Amino acid sequence: MAPDHFRKHWGFAGIAAAPLTLMTAAPALAQGLGTTGLAGAAPLAIAVGAGGFALLAMAVVRTMLADGKKARLRAAEQIGGLRALVDEYEALLSGTREVTVLWTENSGGAPKLLGQTSAILPVGRQPESVLNFQSWLINADAERLARLLEDLRVHGHAFAVSLSALDGRLIRANGWVLGGGAALRLRPAFLQPGAEGKIPAAVAAGDLASVRAILATLTQPAFARDTSERLVYANQAYLQLAKALGKAGSEHAPPELLEPGQLKLHLVACAAGDKPAKLSVAWPKQGAFELVEFPVASGRAGYLRPAEDHAVKPADASIAHISGIIDTLATPIAIFNAKRELIQFNQAYAHLWNLSPNFLTLGLDERAILDKLRTEGMLPAQVNYHSWRDEHLKAYSRTEARENDPWHLPDGRTIKVISAPAGTSGGVIYVFEDITERLKLESTNKAFSNVQRETINALSEAVAVFGTNGRLTLSNPRLSALWKLPMNELGQNPHIDQIAEASGRAIPEDGASIWRDLKRGIIDLNPTRSDQTGRLNRSDGRLLDYAITRLPDGQTMMTFLDVTESASYSKVLKERNDALVAADVLKDAFVENVSYELRSPLTNIIGFADLLATEGGALNERQTAYIDYIRASSVTLGVLIDNILDLASVDAGIAELRPELQDVASLVDKARAGLSATFPEISGEKPINLVVDIDDDLPPFIADGTRIVQVLYNLLSNAARFSPPGGEIRLTIGHRAERMLFIIEDEGPGLTDEMKSAILTRLDAPAGGRQRGAGLGLAIVKTFVNLHGGTISAEKREPRGSKIIVNLPRDSAMAGVAE
Repeated sequence: MAPDHFRKHWGFAGIAAAPLTLMTAAPALAQGLGTTGLAGAAPLAIAVGAGGFALLAMAVVRTMLADGKKARLRAAEQIGGLRALVDEYEALLSGTREVTVLWTENSGGAPKLLGQTSAILPVGRQPESVLNFQSWLINADAERLARLLEDLRVHGHAFAVSLSALDGRLIRANGWVLGGGAALRLRPAFLQPGAEGKIPAAVAAGDLASVRAILATLTQPAFARDTSERLVYANQAYLQLAKALGKAGSEHAPPELLEPGQLKLHLVACAAGDKPAKLSVAWPKQGAFELVEFPVASGRAGYLRPAEDHAVKPADASIAHISGIIDTLATPIAIFNAKRELIQFNQAYAHLWNLSPNFLTLGLDERAILDKLRTEGMLPAQVNYHSWRDEHLKAYSRTEARENDPWHLPDGRTIKVISAPAGTSGGVIYVFEDITERLKLESTNKAFSNVQRETINALSEAVAVFGTNGRLTLSNPRLSALWKLPMNELGQNPHIDQIAEASGRAIPEDGASIWRDLKRGIIDLNPTRSDQTGRLNRSDGRLLDYAITRLPDGQTMMTFLDVTESASYSKVLKERNDALVAADVLKDAFVENVSYELRSPLTNIIGFADLLATEGGALNERQTAYIDYIRASSVTLGVLIDNILDLASVDAGIAELRPELQDVASLVDKARAGLSATFPEISGEKPINLVVDIDDDLPPFIADGTRIVQVLYNLLSNAARFSPPGGEIRLTIGHRAERMLFIIEDEGPGLTDEMKSAILTRLDAPAGGRQRGAGLGLAIVKTFVNLHGGTISAEKREPRGSKIIVNLPRDSAMAGVAE
């Protein structure tokens, strides 16, 4: 960095300074040659000195650049060598049968693993599982190693300990301070005494050296074969057995103990699979042995164990006969002897706890099984696992069967555990049951029962459910209130006879007799019987509707509904309906008789009024006004009678339309004539100011002309009644698409909500007009508009007045359907 920095800032400057200095010195040199004396030589000396200094500086800079380049090359070579050395060390450590874990300052606290983790971990585990001590060490040693490692990293205390793995191996652990960090080395030592059954798992991935080291620690005869099935190693116990059999050999060239034919069959069995092969052998003096041989990474290994040590017998002869039975059961069962050794189990037990055949072997201590289940997270979560395990193992000291508290497992299952003595010699029989689904069903059934009970209690009907024995199994509070029965008696599931007796005390007149009659429907067990319904008229005046329903499970449900009030209401409504029917008949008779009876005298009145007006001689002004009033009132009365008859025909359903092509102007003239007759100019009163506006290009209009004239007349007369004298009434007739529009506008007080509803109902017209009508005109308008398939609407005008719009189809031939 220094040479580069110097070159960038000063090297090129020095090189460029030399010629620049010589160039600046040239004038001084020329001047000095022309000047004599010492004073004239001074500039020359300065110029020459500066130039020489520049050349010297340039030479120094070039030398420094060359030296810096050489230094960088040497540094790069040293770094490459150090990296290669580190790679060699890491490769060396990774190739050993041990694991080294490093925590350095540069790693940020993350550990670095070196070596083969398979030498420590069970098969299939991830390398990072080395630091999960609970997964491969027994609990006590896992906690011990965690404390030692924490003490090493915090306080720098080194340690060297031996630890016990779950597979029976002895693991050496060394920890020491490494600069500003720490290091942990783990290496397998050998199997612990009594762990011969776990030899296959301990040496499965080991090389020949590791296999020899482990087999050398065994007290039982053990040997190793190479890939050619040739014996390449035997421990001292094997050589001693061979010597006792009269066969000589050495540790590295051991003799075969099996006969040639026996050996051949055994080797064929070994080659048939990757699981341990077993063979029973016996010698007269040495006794019976079981030969166990299994594959390893460098060939095969095996050992011999006495047959009597391997055969784990039942704890007691009293349970020997059940060994073949539990294998066929689907209920998980495991039997342990007094030494807590597994002596019998079935496949349901192995499946329940997901235990592999390689692990679950006869003779396995129950504590080892519990520890493994806890390591794999399959036991209930406990604050103090060891206290819980000790409490569980108290089953070996009990003399009676006991159902323990259910085990709620982390995976959501719930297991019921029953422990019972295995026999007189001690031991325990465990029966496990997965009750997860049963608890779910019980919870669902309880929730359903609660919902059912709450639903029944909320019903307005009284409910009683009787079993096949005639006893009450379910009821609600409404039953108690309706029959005056105490709730505490109903809660005791009484027989229907007891309910009859209690009802007799509460309702002495007929309570007991009613229930005795109902009893026949309860105790009738005929499969073809049908449901029953009926009504009870009790002596206290209550009316009850009852229903007897047969349930699918053989029970019978009886419901009661108090219909006393509804029956009274029904009676009142029936009476009122009869009265309305009678009134309707009377109305029809009135309309049929009275309307026609009124028309004859009305015609006479109109005729005589006309006669007086034309031929009555000279009449004064007041008499003429009176005659005009008589004529106008008679015309109004005639229109009213016609409206009543029309409404009667509509109500009777006999109203019909006679649609035909109409001249709209002619229709308006007829309506205008009727309006003039109804509102004549009397006593100087201003006449009606009717303005008619008809579009010039109206399309053909097909409708019932008589009914349209009635519609226009009634709307115009209604507008005239509520308009001031001389007020303008405008009739506008136009069309829009296939519809005809008749718009009537007036200058009256305007429409209120009540006046709008009068268009749709047969109400009297509101007071306030010059004349008061029966309101039938608006009802007729609505009826005839609907018969034509049209609509009518009303709205207010601004600033005052009202506006009524009649919207009719152009062709009403297909729309004349009475309401």
